[in-house]
Amino acid sequence: MGFEEEGATLEGAPARAGGAEAIRAYLPSLPDRPGVYRMLDAKSAVLYVGKARSLRKRVANYANGSGHSTRISRMIAATASMMFVTTETETEALLLEANLIKQLKPRFNVLLRDDKSFPHILIGGDHPFPQLRKHRGTRATSGRYFGPFASAGAVNRTINTLQKAFLLRTCRDSIFANRTRPCLLHQIKRCCAPCVGYVDEEAYAEMQEDAIRFLEGRSTRVQETLATEMARAAEAMEYERAAALRDRIRALTAVQASQDVNPEGVEEADVVALHEEGGQACVQVFFYRANQNWGNRAYFPRTVSGAEPEEVLEAFLAQFYGGKQPARLILTSHALPGAALLEEALSITAARRVTIASPKRGEKRRLLDDALRNARESLARRMAESASQARLLDSLAEAFGLDAAPRRIEVYDNSHIMGTNAVGAMVVAGPDGFVKGQYRKFNIRADGLTPGDDFGMMREVLTRRFSRLLKEDPDREKGDWPDLVLIDGGQGQVSAAVAALDELGVDDVALVGVAKGVDRDAGKEEFHVPGRRAFALPHRDPTLYFVQRLRDEAHRFAIGAHRARRAQATTQTPLDEAPGIGPARKRALLAHFGSAKAVSRAGVEDLMKVEGVSEKTAEALYAFFHGAA
Repeated sequence: MGFEEEGATLEGAPARAGGAEAIRAYLPSLPDRPGVYRMLDAKSAVLYVGKARSLRKRVANYANGSGHSTRISRMIAATASMMFVTTETETEALLLEANLIKQLKPRFNVLLRDDKSFPHILIGGDHPFPQLRKHRGTRATSGRYFGPFASAGAVNRTINTLQKAFLLRTCRDSIFANRTRPCLLHQIKRCCAPCVGYVDEEAYAEMQEDAIRFLEGRSTRVQETLATEMARAAEAMEYERAAALRDRIRALTAVQASQDVNPEGVEEADVVALHEEGGQACVQVFFYRANQNWGNRAYFPRTVSGAEPEEVLEAFLAQFYGGKQPARLILTSHALPGAALLEEALSITAARRVTIASPKRGEKRRLLDDALRNARESLARRMAESASQARLLDSLAEAFGLDAAPRRIEVYDNSHIMGTNAVGAMVVAGPDGFVKGQYRKFNIRADGLTPGDDFGMMREVLTRRFSRLLKEDPDREKGDWPDLVLIDGGQGQVSAAVAALDELGVDDVALVGVAKGVDRDAGKEEFHVPGRRAFALPHRDPTLYFVQRLRDEAHRFAIGAHRARRAQATTQTPLDEAPGIGPARKRALLAHFGSAKAVSRAGVEDLMKVEGVSEKTAEALYAFFHGAA
């Protein structure tokens, strides 16, 4: 693609005024060609990102101050300047628009807030006995990919049953290469133990091909083949082999039964349905592959007042497929005016034909109706949860004397064992519950801290957190500043937190310490607010339960982060600190010598025998272990 970008202020057309007048100043110099435009406010914050077949005509439409919806009128009034990027085609403009929306998150655009990749099943292709495993991310590993699945749980359940049906190995290549006897998975009949030669490459390849046929939807043929083999084994009085084949057939039946809806006429499709209510929206996406339902997921994009359902759905699809492989057929609950352009863009990114349709009858319409029902029910549950959450936030504000219900709560906790591998943790909650994408962990690194100094750890964590906020969002416009900070601890922890914030000049963030209370029993917590005496909430108060949930989530996250750091520390070797030794050389050295201790005893000539270790590297490594200059 060839892009040409123009700045926010064009030569000869300075945008001094705001609104339609500022937009009108750009018209004389705009080309009649496709591109992407950005509307910016007086502080140069991006308000909106849009695409256009003709930048001149689209901007001229905005420059006309009348005939716009309330939402568009508000956006135009807030615009102080604009930026433009010209493209070769409208399709390129659509792809660039989606990327910029995800990156800049303008407040007048529809935003997809959950953009995680989906897990797949991978049968490796670079090993004589390929591994069956879960895969998430880019397809850098060679092999056959099947998916997407709606969740990691769906993949794990499918792999678990596929192990029983096809006996493919799931162990890592390094474990496979070093086995001398079958592992437990073979004992429980979930692996054919190719690591110790119980099956040859030809037999394993047949099992692999059966698994591929099944995942491609050709399960009837697989079951017929297995049934024939079982009958032959029984006739030959090979009852143990016949029983094993019977178990595999039962496992295949279980996989088929676990798929909720298996449409006969839809081999591969993504079914996307939108339901809007009360200013909120839910998009349900169902994944159908190989005539099987591989799960669904609900999304709640941020919508803007006045946006039409078709606009919301188009924006969702453009962002949703930004880094994902679309199905060959995408069924949508609403007919999209820009379906042809979306089809072209998705076909380019997928390198194959992608079709978007909105059927009105038949089996495909039934699938859409099912997705719409799920979208409606998911949104109803979310709105009910939001209402309950809003009541809890109001009661929290009343209990702690806040001016208003907090929109963002940050909860902090520390975890360590006698001061070692100390980790600070922050969890975030708001009107929609826990915001796990905002969780943060802090590896405690202050050299002057006494091991086990919880107060010092809390000072370090809060100093690092709020120093970054002051640097990145001093005007508090991004929504990252908390309205309430909860500390897992008593008066001492609160005093440490107050001291840390005072040093930074932050004196307007509410702080509350949650202490265990009498006998450290749940339900007897004491709350410490600067300037007030410690107090407790009634034993059965819903607000107390809410605070306990917040504290327990912070505790869970902190312990998990500490365990991960401790596990990493236990696997470290002196080679991790050696100069010029990266992961590849480290693996080569350990494979050659067997241990880090043996490496430390080796001479320069011995070290040079390792692949990838030059004479200079060997001398530096020898000097590292022996203290030579």
